[in-house]
Formats: sequence, structure tokens, C-alpha cells
Amino acid sequence: MTGFWAIYRRELWALWVTPVAWILLTTFLLLQGGVFYSIVLHFSGATELSFDNGPIESYFGQGSIFLLMTLLLMCPALSMRSFAEEQRSGTIEPLLTAPVRASAIVLGKYLATFTTYLLMWSPTLVYPVILRETGVVDPWVVASSYLGLSLLGAAYLAIGTLMSALTQSQLAALMLSVLLQFGIFVLGVGEFIFEPGPLHAICSHVSMLSHMEEFSKGIVDLRRVVFDLSLVVLALFVTTEVVDSWRWS
Repeated sequence: MTGFWAIYRRELWALWVTPVAWILLTTFLLLQGGVFYSIVLHFSGATELSFDNGPIESYFGQGSIFLLMTLLLMCPALSMRSFAEEQRSGTIEPLLTAPVRASAIVLGKYLATFTTYLLMWSPTLVYPVILRETGVVDPWVVASSYLGLSLLGAAYLAIGTLMSALTQSQLAALMLSVLLQFGIFVLGVGEFIFEPGPLHAICSHVSMLSHMEEFSKGIVDLRRVVFDLSLVVLALFVTTEVVDSWRWS
């Protein structure tokens, strides 16, 4: 795709040469380190460990609500500048007049933020290594847990990219992304409120809590994979249409 790699490298460089990514990374690792420490401290004093509720399962699953809340702030913060800053500063004009398709622009920017997201999570790979020194760690549970995080991050970053394209303010893009993602989160909480039925099924299907609870136990439900990827495709498609419309306005 013409221009894709150039835009990808440009956006990735822009993310890491500014303080934003480094501030996010430092804050993120401090928070996750504290969560991991508290979980390890808890299990170090436990007399019995169940097969499906060890430190890894607690860190990635419902036992660590702080991890889930982190995603609701981390993803909007990473994606808020994608298009909003370009529109505010006027640098989007040369990009739109270049012989580059709108889809290449959107994918380049989106994948740069997604790569940054994965890089921010990469230091936490040391946690399973630490736990492996003190007990048995199931590699499949670790792999599925990170797969779940990757899918959620991909969906939320796509939503954030769309919100960034709809406004010229990074703060507005951040707030819109947080509100929309929090709305999805609250809808998912409905699975613990409603009786079994169609509404309960919908809430359970979009539930962020159930999503990570299943993946943290090594359960990869293809319905959740399809749902997350559908959000990515839909959000990026709409973003591409928005960006393409700028050329004709």
C-alpha cells in the first residue's frame, strides 16, 4: 500500500520522541508493578491455590480491576493525537494532498499506536518469568491472556482513532473515547444485573470483565475474537471515510 510504511514510521517516531509515550509508559509500569506486587503478596500468604485461580489468572482476570481500568485511560491517551493534532496544527493538509490513499493514512497511524501499545505491555512479560521461578506457570494461559489484552487494546485504539478524526482537540478526543469505552464497560456490567435472557446475553458478549476472565483461564472464545475484530474493522472503516471526505471538503 503506497505510503503506508512511511506514515507508520512517521507516526511511531512522533509518538516516541514526545514525552507523551514515556510518561504513559512510566505511569503504566508503576501501576502494573504495584498491582502485580499486591497479587504476589496475597498469594504468598495463601495456604491453598486452586488450579484456575493463580497469580496469573488474578492479574489478568477479574481479580485485577485496576488492569482493566488502565485500558480505559491508556488507549484513549495513545490514540487522541492521531488526527486531532494534525488537524489543529494544519499538518494534515500536505498529507491529504500527497498521493496516499486515506486507508493507508488511517492504517499507518492506527498500527503505530497499536505497536506502541504492545511495546508498553512488553516489559510485563517478566512477570510470568518471575512466577515461573516460584511455581508452575501455564504457557497457554500466559499466551491467551496477552491475546485478550491485544484484542481489547486493538478495539479500543480503533475507537480512539475514530474519535480523534472527529475533532480537532486532543482533549475532546480523549474524553469522547473514554466516555464511549466506559459506556461499553458499563453495558458489560449488565451481565451481573439482568436475569438470563437476550439482554443478559448481549451484556455478557460485550463484557470486558468476562472477556479477560475467560482469556486469563486459557479460554479463547472465537465469538469474542470476532466481536473485537469487528469493532476494529468498523471503527477504521468509518475513520477512513471521514479522512477521505476531507479531500472533497
